Amino acid sequence: MEKSVLLIGLDKSFMVNAIQKGLEKEGYEVTRVRPSVQGVVEVQHRPEFYILYMGELTRGHVDLYEYLNEAIDNENFMLYLIGKQEEVELALEFIEESKVREIYIRPLDVKLLASDLDMIVDYSEVDDRLKKKILIVDDDGTMLRMMKTWLSVKYRVYMASSGEMALSFLAENTVDLILLDYEMPVLDGPAVMQKIRDDEILSEIPIIFLTAKDDKESVMKVLKFKPDKYLLKSMPKEKLIAAIDEFFEGRVE
Repeated sequence: MEKSVLLIGLDKSFMVNAIQKGLEKEGYEVTRVRPSVQGVVEVQHRPEFYILYMGELTRGHVDLYEYLNEAIDNENFMLYLIGKQEEVELALEFIEESKVREIYIRPLDVKLLASDLDMIVDYSEVDDRLKKKILIVDDDGTMLRMMKTWLSVKYRVYMASSGEMALSFLAENTVDLILLDYEMPVLDGPAVMQKIRDDEILSEIPIIFLTAKDDKESVMKVLKFKPDKYLLKSMPKEKLIAAIDEFFEGRVE
């Protein structure tokens, strides 16, 4: 992966200029475009990192937000948002948060942004065959997409929106970890887990339950089924990724 970014922002913005200079200092090639659909599509060779600086952008730029929200499904790029809280909230009215790689609330530390980009560049050089494989099972499509966005930097991530789909996938594929939603319709997490544990081939795959409830009674119900671990869906991205990293690090190969 090349160290290049598409920086979307107003031409006369002091902060956009500062972001460009900061990223160039960290070794990135920066292509600047004005905040418009035409400005983006006119770039012939668009990089994999899109950075949208929202200072002074208004509802007059809704068409740009809507374009990015749709284009990210069909084009191979990662979207980063930078702005004040109210600016980010406006953008997220039109861009699904699960499609955004990272959000930075101003003031921005450009070195932190460059470090986050560097991590993706570094992991992109790792052979996919060497990455751990994770299957995420959840009936909430937004949660599925968000977790895939979070984890796909380091891991090969697969998704299933139901217990039935998960079992069908596992009948043909092997993974190193299953992140399993505890509460799902028709075939819930415990039922899926029991079928996996009863299967001679699948029984050794570790399972981590995902649960939305953290009260003592709910946690005890989850633990009763003896998953390898459980994680709260409300965990911040950094803590959830760290928990999965630590889980793999703690396992004896």
